[in-house]
Amino acid sequence: MTDTLVHIDSVRQRFTVTGVVQGVGFRPFVHRIATDLGLTGFVGNDSGAVFLEVQGPGARIDEFRRRLRTDAPPLAAISAVHVVTIAIDAETLSDSAFRIVESQPVAGATTPIPPDIAVCDDCIAELFDPSDRRYRHPFVTCTNCGPRFTIIRALPYDRPATTMSAFAMCARCATEYHDPADRRFHAQPIACPDCGPTLWFAAHTDRVTGSDAALRATQQALAAGAVVAIKGVGGYHLACRVDDEAAVVALRARKARGAKPFAVLVRDLDIARRYAHIDDAEAAVLSSPARPIVLLRRHRNSPLAEAVAPGSPLVGLMLPYSPIHHLLLAPVPGVAAPVPDALVLTSANRSDEPICFTEDDAVQRIPPLCDAMLDHDRPIHVPCDDSVVRVVDGRELPIRRSRGYAPLPIDLGLDGPPVLAVGGELKNTFCLTDGARAYLSGHIGDMETLETLRAFERAVGQLSEIRHEPMRLAADLHPGYHTRSWAERRAGVRPLDLIQHHHAHVVSLLAEHGRLGEPVIGVSFDGTGYGCDQTIWGGEILKLGPDSHRFVRVGHLLPVPLPGGDAAVRNPWRMALSQLWMAGIDWTSDLHPVTAATPAELRLTRSQLESGTGCVPCSSMGRLFDAVASLLGVRQRIDYEGQAAIELEALADSMGDTAGPKLRLAVRLDGVIDPAGMLRAMVSALRAGVQPAALAAEFHRAVAVAVTEAVRKVAGPVRLVGLTGGVFQNVLLLRGCRQYLQQAGFEVLTHHTVPPNDGGLALGQAAICVLTALAEAELR
Repeated sequence: MTDTLVHIDSVRQRFTVTGVVQGVGFRPFVHRIATDLGLTGFVGNDSGAVFLEVQGPGARIDEFRRRLRTDAPPLAAISAVHVVTIAIDAETLSDSAFRIVESQPVAGATTPIPPDIAVCDDCIAELFDPSDRRYRHPFVTCTNCGPRFTIIRALPYDRPATTMSAFAMCARCATEYHDPADRRFHAQPIACPDCGPTLWFAAHTDRVTGSDAALRATQQALAAGAVVAIKGVGGYHLACRVDDEAAVVALRARKARGAKPFAVLVRDLDIARRYAHIDDAEAAVLSSPARPIVLLRRHRNSPLAEAVAPGSPLVGLMLPYSPIHHLLLAPVPGVAAPVPDALVLTSANRSDEPICFTEDDAVQRIPPLCDAMLDHDRPIHVPCDDSVVRVVDGRELPIRRSRGYAPLPIDLGLDGPPVLAVGGELKNTFCLTDGARAYLSGHIGDMETLETLRAFERAVGQLSEIRHEPMRLAADLHPGYHTRSWAERRAGVRPLDLIQHHHAHVVSLLAEHGRLGEPVIGVSFDGTGYGCDQTIWGGEILKLGPDSHRFVRVGHLLPVPLPGGDAAVRNPWRMALSQLWMAGIDWTSDLHPVTAATPAELRLTRSQLESGTGCVPCSSMGRLFDAVASLLGVRQRIDYEGQAAIELEALADSMGDTAGPKLRLAVRLDGVIDPAGMLRAMVSALRAGVQPAALAAEFHRAVAVAVTEAVRKVAGPVRLVGLTGGVFQNVLLLRGCRQYLQQAGFEVLTHHTVPPNDGGLALGQAAICVLTALAEAELR
């Protein structure tokens, strides 16, 4: 149906479509269905929406309205469609076609920014088709794929507002760009070998130009054991062979990485299955347009160097998401040379520093990290690290929400003033709100260095440029957090809300599920959070009523001293000794934490515990997991956050369904969980020769049972329970708690959109800040 008909009974309607509808091929989609239905009118972008008018018979407009939602492009996410009927005048009556009009900036209106999208199958087919003019072009893209968030400087999303503005389109690209029937119609990163960015290889003073020559030189360098920096979509990566122990060890040393596992880029799903067990749900997430790193169960005989993921039963795999990745893992025509089917791929930075992404970084920060570089001249405006997820019972559990997901908005379901929430100190992200929409930034990192603080400031500025200026700020209650200090300096006359850490975790979970204002029991378990009593919290059970911006602490893990503060976090044996001391268990030489410490360390720790010097009370569940890991001989000193607990989970998981001796954490009437009796039973079992793996598995079950018992004691009529905080990255514990709570009649919320760890904290802070502002407005 392509005829354009003007009937005397024609109607004209104006549509305003909001959501993720720019940069996803929405206007050409509208053009196609309107033309197909014989409707006239126009469609365009403004800063806040897609606007369009259609005219024709009422039945056809009804069909257009239906197809607008049901047939929308796969990357579109429609929030709302507003429709009004308008008058037909003589000028519109004479229309004979449907047009796409120029974008119109609108003051005060902003549309969601699309994330970066993995290169699509159509573009990959062209990439490897010798007859196509974009054959082996490292920057092939179309309306359905490619960089978005990392190249946008302003909205509306048009080429002059991106980092591609410096590349003038050739005549053939311009023809495609302006043809509504073409797959590249208004594809802002459009380019080809004649007019697009260029790729080169550099090693020391040598420079190799030309895409295939540069790719061949990169493959040769990797085969020879080099570490190569590769400029990607959101920043530079460091790459080396996955089976070269010396290269991986060198990479660890240069990054000061410790033992934290590296991610691995694999050519396709068949190659991925050589390295890990992959079910259908995991395969779907690996292959999704976001292309995250997926943490998978590693094959025991996988062809990985030991230094890739030392001691870990998991391996993080990702599929290629840029044309450069696909080309790197494929032969260069006419060249007989080794071609990798997998590469270690990690962000180009020293540990605890932000990812390198600028030309200055390429000159100053990257050379000490690598032997050579594969570089290009498409600028990156916003850096964006790779996302990391696990798949639990068929659904995503985000660990790091960044490329492919950020900055997709979360609908808060309430319209308040624009706020900026600055997040936490570890795994930092920040959050900006715009009406009912909350925009979480990509992963920034741990706020321990000046470089990361600068990256944070730059990212806040970049996102603020294309969102509303915040009227209110929110930060963590912790007085020592750099993010809080930054917010205090920048707030000026604007209100600054200081928000308790675990409260923010619970509200983050409610916000992602669209359930703000519902009464909930929030189980918030993590490593460290500043409590309202100025002690360290981390094993918290909070009750929230209809006012989500308020909470009551109704239960928690029994506090124990944190001997030496951060030293206890880095040395799980310290936490084990503290727990043993609180439980009245002698520090005998048959216990792992005792043998892990030197005599001087033992004397100092005992003195600290007896005098209270250098000891802050700590109710952290994460620290209890550290203590048990030490007691069972799993890990006494850590190289990265959560290492002891991660290895304890792996040990427990190795037991499968085999039952160990029963352990129990006592739960008092006031909701306090006391581990002393369990620890005494665990020590007795160890002395009786029970295997640590059996005790690790039983410990996980005992915690889940105790959580359920505590919730039942404090819940009253509340039937909704939320599991949040970094400890619930532990899949064994997450499943156990959810199972027992559901059996007890509770509805259980877990994270699927934002991480349970501090990477999701800013969303909760932002929601609480908005709720507080609305509550204050009601009182005025």
